[in-house]
Amino acid sequence: MTSNLSPSIFTHLASGQQIEKTVKALHAHGIRVVVCETGEQASKCVLELIPNGATVYDLPSRTLEMIGLSEQIERATRFQSVRVQAAALDHTTKRNKIRKLIAAPDVLVGSVHAVTEAGEVLIASASGSQLSAAACGASKVIWVVGTQKLVGTLEDGLGRIRDYCLPLESERMQRAYGQLSAVSAINKLLTITAEHKPGRITTVLVKQQLGF
Repeated sequence: MTSNLSPSIFTHLASGQQIEKTVKALHAHGIRVVVCETGEQASKCVLELIPNGATVYDLPSRTLEMIGLSEQIERATRFQSVRVQAAALDHTTKRNKIRKLIAAPDVLVGSVHAVTEAGEVLIASASGSQLSAAACGASKVIWVVGTQKLVGTLEDGLGRIRDYCLPLESERMQRAYGQLSAVSAINKLLTITAEHKPGRITTVLVKQQLGF
């Protein structure tokens, strides 16, 4: 399948009308939505949604990094960072424990790659390590999403992932690991069309270009 949209369209912030339409569709599918003007407001909103004493896994996310939320989660004292817990464990002998921590945190915080006007949410992954928590493992899921990630249709969302997100993620990996062979892949793709437990998922839409 080939997208008919130019990659440049995926950097444009959504219009008020598109945001309103998407919010209504998400609500209809059992997904709570909060709309914020800035990343600072979004970060504050997310922290307020996290219960005291919860275990919190913040996914590797350019969006969370840009608004300083990853650092705030990992330095928090009123709840427990899964990333900090996992870093303290031996990744050879405690691999299974780390897997379980990541798969079933109390709260998952991250972002997604696309949200359609019909209320479909798309997350792509090379390893799939974050998908089980998003699908059902986490008791609460919070996504922070810049409104440039809102698209018209499911086909547009898949095109956004393939034509825009994947090349940028591969570039990021090459810079991080210093080798051209370090490229990402869309090995696993999660599409959420509805949440059977209303309120489990909260999408924080931000009227800023965040992440890719």
